Amino acid sequence: MSDTRHTKVLIIGSGPAGYTAGVYASRAMLEPILVQGIEPGGQLTTTTEVENWPGDTEVQGPDLMVRMQDHAKAMGCEIIGDIITDLDLSQRPFTAKGDSGTTYTADAVILATGARAKWLGLPTEDKFKGFGVSACATCDGFFYRGQEIVVIGGGNTAVEEALFLTNFASKVTLIHRRDELRAEKILQDRLLKNPKIEPLWFHQLEEVVGTDAPLGVEGVKVKNVQTGEISEIPCKGVFVAIGHAPATELVKDVLELHNGGYVKVKPGSTETSVPGVFAAGDLTDHKYRQAVTSAGMGCMAALDAERFLAEQE
Repeated sequence: MSDTRHTKVLIIGSGPAGYTAGVYASRAMLEPILVQGIEPGGQLTTTTEVENWPGDTEVQGPDLMVRMQDHAKAMGCEIIGDIITDLDLSQRPFTAKGDSGTTYTADAVILATGARAKWLGLPTEDKFKGFGVSACATCDGFFYRGQEIVVIGGGNTAVEEALFLTNFASKVTLIHRRDELRAEKILQDRLLKNPKIEPLWFHQLEEVVGTDAPLGVEGVKVKNVQTGEISEIPCKGVFVAIGHAPATELVKDVLELHNGGYVKVKPGSTETSVPGVFAAGDLTDHKYRQAVTSAGMGCMAALDAERFLAEQE
């Protein structure tokens, strides 16, 4: 049975940006509805130790997101486990359709849909996805106890995944197309000092090699980007860690985007190109991409929405 729910503020997404927006919008007596989306809690639910959340020397990502959800709920935010499949921003009130059949109407919308892992787009990568190829070390690392695995990438994501995987693997080969990493210096130091990790510079993944019955990874073919020479590395798992792309499917043809698909907001605010629609977190942040900055933007979005609604009245 389909029903229609109206709210002053509809928050789409449930990472640090969404939940913080829920806290602030609730405190402003806007009685927000937050629709969690496909991955309740966002990317932090697939990380383990978070060491840079102020007030916690170390906290597990999933635990932090449960605390944020509970906080938003305690303030009065209604949290719904649904996925928005269609969003009409052509007129107010805005209309969102949920996978559950529910239609949500809202006077203002806060978008906090975050970002998702990027893939290389190789046919063999796709073939073995879920059967030895993964983009989430914390989800799947555990399956590779005592095995040799490879990690592809050179930024924070790749280094964090490689370090985490040393808890399980006998050896981790980090494959990077340059000879220096883009990761934070503290992470680089940890990686280069770890005896289980071997960096392979100036190489890129060409092909994942494995068995068909049962489906499973046996190794990778890599190409030296300087000489073009192809070599093979035996491994049981391949972790692709080349960053994230903003989840803009709902708004890519409606809102102004920039920097490769991130939602553009007005400087110093969370206002998008459609009045009454605000964006916060990794959906709009191509530069910092931290939990703490996402939370800060969630706060800004709720305050911006409150101001916008007050002006409408």
